[in-house]
Amino acid sequence: MAQFAYKARKRTGELVQDVVEAADRAAALGQIERLGLFPVAVDLVRGSKPARTEKVPVRGAASSNLLPAVLRDLMQRKRRPKLQELATFTQQLTNLLKAGMPLAPALNSMSNLVSKGIPPEVSKQLRQDVIEGKSLSDAMAKQPLIFSDLYVNMVRAGEQSGALVEVLQRLANHYERFAEVRQKFVSALIYPAIVCCVGLVIMFFFMTVMLPKFMTIFESMKGVELPAATRALIGLSHFLAGYWWTIPLVVVVGVVTFNRYRSTAMGRRTIDQLVLKAPVIGRVVQLNLFGQFARTLGTLLQNGVPVLTALKITEQVVPNTIIREAVARTREEVTDGKTIAQPLGRSQIFPQLMIDLIRIGEETGDVPGALNNVAQTYENELTIALRVMTNLIEPALIIVMALGVGFLLFGVLSAMFSITANIAR
Repeated sequence: MAQFAYKARKRTGELVQDVVEAADRAAALGQIERLGLFPVAVDLVRGSKPARTEKVPVRGAASSNLLPAVLRDLMQRKRRPKLQELATFTQQLTNLLKAGMPLAPALNSMSNLVSKGIPPEVSKQLRQDVIEGKSLSDAMAKQPLIFSDLYVNMVRAGEQSGALVEVLQRLANHYERFAEVRQKFVSALIYPAIVCCVGLVIMFFFMTVMLPKFMTIFESMKGVELPAATRALIGLSHFLAGYWWTIPLVVVVGVVTFNRYRSTAMGRRTIDQLVLKAPVIGRVVQLNLFGQFARTLGTLLQNGVPVLTALKITEQVVPNTIIREAVARTREEVTDGKTIAQPLGRSQIFPQLMIDLIRIGEETGDVPGALNNVAQTYENELTIALRVMTNLIEPALIIVMALGVGFLLFGVLSAMFSITANIAR
């Protein structure tokens, strides 16, 4: 039997250090968890030797190693989980730990649960790393595609404070709120997108199918001068019939060019600045970004993450370059001992309401609470702004579609009136 020195925390957060005898590290970890403790570190005492276990070769393992790396990558899921999927995963793990299940068995149970977006291999690898003596945060840090820096740092803060379950619950709530905000934004754009697509399909069908039938009538009338609108409509119909493929080609070239420009530092900054200043939609984007900034920073500070680390993580999370630069300047000034509110106010990016609430939080010693209030305020305003944007976009699209259909009808009817007037003569 070997001896393992361990550090663990009780549910109250009290740190415990002791030594256990076990055959290997996994057995030692099991003993610690049966004591109702959360392991922080498990190390083999110098001079002790764990029991050796023979490795049994697995049939087919050699052949699986021969698979090309590219093929293995294609067989495995390599996408980042959605916010709702990560919230569900975190909530399931929280429920198991709340029920009193030790961490390693809880992760084993997670590998058997259906968690959309997060493969069971993730939970299995987490459990293996925890059994080998790693902390949960270190195990999660090895999978950056699944767990972001925000997630890992909050879990690490929970482990150090002995409040892992509470931190996981806050994480689940955090991602649930972000998923809800994103869903509101997407839902607000679904109806306008459907109206636009249906209108374009109808117009394309009329130009390529219906209009050629009218053209046979127009061409049979010799000596009749067609109106300008009809001639323009016929020319557009000929173009669509012979060169329709140029439309998707132009769209593809435009998208590729836009993405390449956006991938540059100057292009990304220019586009982000234009989006913030855009009418109607700019207000929606601002509210979403301000709420995301306040919610992320407040959640990190509430869970004991240091201010500079929290600002660094928030800077990485915020997708807008302009706001990210303002957060970076704030972090540099906070390093010099200044408060958060002062450099944020000098950036002239964040609204005065946010600055005032953060300043009040600094004076009362409750910055996380102030930031959560800011986030709640802007999330409520975002709901209203999305409703207003939808109410403005819908009639605007209807007017645009009506003008397009009206032009088609005017081109056909004006030609029919010209033909009728010529026959009457």
